[in-house]
Amino acid sequence: MSSAGARRLYLPALCVVGILVFGALGIWQVERLAWKRDLIARVEARVNATPAPLPPRAIWEAIPPRDIEYRRVRMTGRFRADADTLVDALTERGAGYWVLTPLVTAQGMVLVNRGFVPQESVPQSNQRRDMPPPTTITGLVRLSEPQGRFLRRNQPSQDKWYSRDVEAIAKARGLGPVAPFFIDADASRETGGGPIGGMTVVRFRNAHLVYALTWFALAALCVAGLVMTRRIPHIRD
Repeated sequence: MSSAGARRLYLPALCVVGILVFGALGIWQVERLAWKRDLIARVEARVNATPAPLPPRAIWEAIPPRDIEYRRVRMTGRFRADADTLVDALTERGAGYWVLTPLVTAQGMVLVNRGFVPQESVPQSNQRRDMPPPTTITGLVRLSEPQGRFLRRNQPSQDKWYSRDVEAIAKARGLGPVAPFFIDADASRETGGGPIGGMTVVRFRNAHLVYALTWFALAALCVAGLVMTRRIPHIRD
């Protein structure tokens, strides 16, 4: 077969592959768009809902993540003031730490993200041995963040934390059984000089429609290219 003949077969085949690949990617982005819109609607409804009691301990492990994440809850308990964990954080207020403290409740122990502190204001909570009075916490249920961040894994042996890994933190602190999720406290308990609560990020980037249109446009270009190759009677060397 001549080189011109090979190209007459190669170009249409390439266009067909492009149509299939780009079309599939466009459909996938449409599906992702529906998922993202559902997520945004679900989260907005939950963060603005009236706080509900913490779910019973017996069903903590059985609750699907989709059914509990970002739910607004209220619980009463005592903080373990000797077991704070500082987790590296980069927020709109700058670099610093999330302060995670175990809260002993009637349902069991739950890690609470009390809020953000700048690097220059790191609390010395682990030096306190007193048991503070009972307190009521309102906040959002968040899912555990295993292992760490991309390229920055948690180092429990060195007490360096880059994600809020509930199980690993509980093991490192010797807390025993804890809830498989943590609570992001709201700003209602914020005190001067203490952790700044209410900083949960609930904004979700939604560019799936743009991506879908881009892939479909590329698929359309491949269709146009296929039509052109069918109309060209021959290709000269």
